[in-house]
Amino acid sequence: MKKNVAVILAGGIGSRLGLSTPKQFFKVAGKMVVEHTIDIFEKNTNIHEIAIVSNPFYIAEFENLILKNGWKKVKKILRGGNERYESSLSAITAYSSDNDINLIFHDAVRPLVSQRIINDVINALDLYNAIDVALPSADTIIEVNGDFIRQIPDRSSLKRGQTPQAFSLETIRKAYEIALKDPDFKVTDDCGVVKKYLPDVPIYVVTGEESNMKLTYKEDTYLLDKFFQLRKSDLSGETIPLHILENKTAVIFGGSYGIGAEIARNLKDAGADVYNFSRSLNHIDVGDRRSVASALRQVYEKKKCIDYIINTAGKLDKEPLMTMTYEVIAETVQTNYMGTVNVALEAYRYLKESKGKLLFFTSSSYTRGRAFYSIYSSTKAAIVNFVQAIAQEWEGTGICVNCINPERTKTPMRTRNFGNEPESTLLSAAEVAQTTLKVLASDYTGQVIDIKKKHYE
Repeated sequence: MKKNVAVILAGGIGSRLGLSTPKQFFKVAGKMVVEHTIDIFEKNTNIHEIAIVSNPFYIAEFENLILKNGWKKVKKILRGGNERYESSLSAITAYSSDNDINLIFHDAVRPLVSQRIINDVINALDLYNAIDVALPSADTIIEVNGDFIRQIPDRSSLKRGQTPQAFSLETIRKAYEIALKDPDFKVTDDCGVVKKYLPDVPIYVVTGEESNMKLTYKEDTYLLDKFFQLRKSDLSGETIPLHILENKTAVIFGGSYGIGAEIARNLKDAGADVYNFSRSLNHIDVGDRRSVASALRQVYEKKKCIDYIINTAGKLDKEPLMTMTYEVIAETVQTNYMGTVNVALEAYRYLKESKGKLLFFTSSSYTRGRAFYSIYSSTKAAIVNFVQAIAQEWEGTGICVNCINPERTKTPMRTRNFGNEPESTLLSAAEVAQTTLKVLASDYTGQVIDIKKKHYE
């Protein structure tokens, strides 16, 4: 079996983005763009090795990132060139002594490439020696001569190219050997080199995804932020050892019923020492910072360490804004949003000491404002932004901050607002709790983890 080597092309300087540092170092969702990208390939079981092609001035930065993230598959940091093809050549040359290799080239600034795309590309290499990734063009493409249309090609045969692009080493090396002898050599990507100089080699096209966007212009930063917020981080297929939860100390706010109570039960079953707080259990209100501080202080004085702090407390009143009393509005904001802020503020000192995990809960309604949910959905959207912000602020502390986004879940709060619903259409609190434990046992940070009903996937 051939060894699959992911080549992360990170040699750009990001002049079009208008930042003082290269765009691959732009931070989003708690990490640099390139960290997200490498994480994806690090986790893919079909990738055996990773090589980073870097601007020479930033090689030391990548060395620090490797140590910080603990990447095991990154084996080479290679010097890139002024042109993109020179960076590709750097990797081709570095691996030229081993023909039994596939090179999978990927832009460092495409941090949302899916595992599906990577796996489809690698599977296609079993049949073809050159692979591209592309999407159908939704827009009409025009060919111009100056400021005038020359022709309008048939859109049905046009696609927008993405990465990764993958090749057997022998194929891409041979294409470049021929290309470099051409005095008029000019090309924008590696598939272009193969197409022009090895015209008899078929290039198979894997279907891409809109979220697999490239960070190029300033406007792209806003789209990338939104794609990260909407990203579906699915832990259902991952094997995460839950035994590491044993003997840990966990504090749950809002744990008297529903999701919080189920998390408490699951953590106890995993061997954790769990402390539950809520207004109904022991008069602890997350909307009151002093109340939160008192609860955490009690646990710390007893255990001398807090590893996990989870806030499931929330309030939903489904009704139009103009029929809500101001007292209900204020209480919802105080519980949902200020409760999140209060827990974070008071959790910091304890989790910094333990390098622990902080976990909040949003709702599927956070993605857009909807009638009857104006206060609830806006507070849940604020929680997502807050989590991503403090994950980045606290990056150097060792604290992991994440947000769980469960689909509609059967809880007493939901029943109060919606009455009886077919249970087959709802997640159970137990399903949400099981994924929550996986998040606590993982090294995720700055992520929104979706939990969906399997029936609808």
